Amino acid sequence: MAQEHTGSCNCGAVRFRTRGTLREVIACHCSQCRKQTGLYYAATNVLDSELNLEGAENITWYRSSPQARRGFCKTCGSALFWKMDGLDYSSIMAGAFDTPTGLAFGVHIFCADKGDFYEINDDLPQFAQSNA
Repeated sequence: MAQEHTGSCNCGAVRFRTRGTLREVIACHCSQCRKQTGLYYAATNVLDSELNLEGAENITWYRSSPQARRGFCKTCGSALFWKMDGLDYSSIMAGAFDTPTGLAFGVHIFCADKGDFYEINDDLPQFAQSNA
C-alpha cells in the first residue's frame, strides 16, 4: 500500500494529499527562503502525479526567479510549495503536513547564504550552494 500524507495551510483554504514516498527534508538557507519564512525552508517533495490539491484557487504563485516559483495561500499567507520549471515534482513545506509525518532532515543547502543570527549545529551534510 502506498504511503499517504495530508496537510494544509494555516487556515485550511488549501489542503493536499500525497501518495508515495516523500524525499528527506532539505533545509534551504538561501536569502529568498529566509525572507519568505523568517528562517529557512524545510521542504520535502513529491511527484506531481502523486499530489492532489483541494482549494488550488486559493494558491497564489510568485515567480521568485527565472526558473522557479513559490506557492502560498492567498488567504493566510502560509508558504506551501516551491516549483522548478520543467520538473515533474513539487517541493512542499514539511511544516504544512499533518502529523505524524515520519519525515527527517537530510541535508542543508545554500549554507554560504545563511543568516548571521543562527548556527547549524547538527551533523548533517552542508552544501555552500545546492546539493544537485
